[in-house]
Amino acid sequence: MHIGIFGGDTGGRTIDDIVADARQAEADGFSSFALPQIFGLDAMAVLTIIGREVPRIELATGVVPTYSRHPLTMAQQALSAAAASEGRFVLGIGLSHQFVIEHMFGLSFEKPVRHMREYLSVLVPLLEQGAVSFTGETIRTEAALGVDPRPACPVLVAALGTQMLNLAGSLTQGTVTWMTGPRTLAEHTAPTINAAAERAGRPAPRVVAALPVCVTADVEAARTKAGEEFQVYGMLPSYRAMLDREGAEGPADVALVGDEDAVATQVRALADAGVTEFVASCFGSREERDRTRAVLRSLL
Repeated sequence: MHIGIFGGDTGGRTIDDIVADARQAEADGFSSFALPQIFGLDAMAVLTIIGREVPRIELATGVVPTYSRHPLTMAQQALSAAAASEGRFVLGIGLSHQFVIEHMFGLSFEKPVRHMREYLSVLVPLLEQGAVSFTGETIRTEAALGVDPRPACPVLVAALGTQMLNLAGSLTQGTVTWMTGPRTLAEHTAPTINAAAERAGRPAPRVVAALPVCVTADVEAARTKAGEEFQVYGMLPSYRAMLDREGAEGPADVALVGDEDAVATQVRALADAGVTEFVASCFGSREERDRTRAVLRSLL
């Protein structure tokens, strides 16, 4: 199992700050560096810069909402990032959440699975063949992209429920999850997407799991902090469904917390659950973050 670093929200940070973080992740030997698309800097734009500045580590979005970008635009941006990094870019995409799409963007969130199926039907051919002709219920595209040579650009879908996991397994290189615990990953996520890929005759998919992690001497305090820092994710329906499936009261219950041995055991358990890559969202004090990074490096 590979281990990557979640770069965190870009809000309030400079591009130089984020480049330095990616450079440190590479120097520490981590396999990937991921950025979210929230409401700070544009993740793909920043990763395009990092791709030129930091030469070896894989770069990924975790994740870019689909509704706000036409798949043609998404493909152009992704191929630009992939070209800048010489094929080290992974495009993570997702639906986002009904509240965000309808209330912040003012767009319809109707039939999200249909939306993702049609979106991938345009995006994937553009990335892989450079051209597409598609007519769906909500998306119609006749286009070609003059990106030559065309770099490899794997797509991962933030797939949590069964229908989305089936889509991801049949049409893309895998999935990336957040706030999904080890039991759910083992009993639901990995078997569902692996079966979908097998039915479609595709290679075994990537199963990327991102979770908060903290090595600490005070487990109770760290879980309290996780509950406060990640509270919002327990209220968003898609993550709430995964927490309920896990039997977790909230995000604090799926955070990987404990001393060095306990956290190492929890990380290794993710591999047993079928995870191919763990992306660590380190939290806590500076000392705790340093201890966490040390444990993660020991597992590389």
